Amino acid sequence: MPKEDFTHVEAWVFDLDNTLYSPHVRLFDQIEQRMTSFVMDTLRVHRAEADRLRALYWREHGTTLAGLMREHGIEPDPYLVAVHDISFDALDPDPDLRARIADLPGRRIVYTNGSAPYAERVIDARGLSGVFDAVYGVEHAGYRPKPERAAFEAVFKRDGVAPARAAMFEDDPRNLAEPHAMGMRTVHVAPEPHAADHIQHYTDDLAGFLARLV
Repeated sequence: MPKEDFTHVEAWVFDLDNTLYSPHVRLFDQIEQRMTSFVMDTLRVHRAEADRLRALYWREHGTTLAGLMREHGIEPDPYLVAVHDISFDALDPDPDLRARIADLPGRRIVYTNGSAPYAERVIDARGLSGVFDAVYGVEHAGYRPKPERAAFEAVFKRDGVAPARAAMFEDDPRNLAEPHAMGMRTVHVAPEPHAADHIQHYTDDLAGFLARLV
């Protein structure tokens, strides 16, 4: 991994779920359960159908929320409150990750398809409060989700991120395609690598990867 690939980077953009914490803690399982319950209650369907729709909308629209908004006219804010009402007990502070992020030169932000208030709670549980310059949720993109280019453009314009001088860290390979097309350095953070032309770097150890950049 050439350190030189990142010497031009002035903005470091991090996804949240399964990126700033390991997917092995399975925090998102709670959110998926609450998504299913929300779909059951709102659309008045049984659990199997709610699970099917949740997965279908994620594939076709980028997120379950985007599908619910476009297919059923669901208001986003009650959904975001409901699905993010979870326990954060599975998360532990990570002083090493905090130090590595703090060492990065330039602006450091979080951008998630979840809500910003939820992101702040995850960041706090991981002991990362105060290390980021800004935290953006799906609401800051007009509820358009990653991987849509318009979502990235809205958040980057709001923050002043210049993609050609930025890097994106993400667990979902889909969400790295547009950042790559916009000129960002792309890093896939996951237990297993995913081969794709739009993924330039891969790591299963975010703190270790960042340590090699500074």
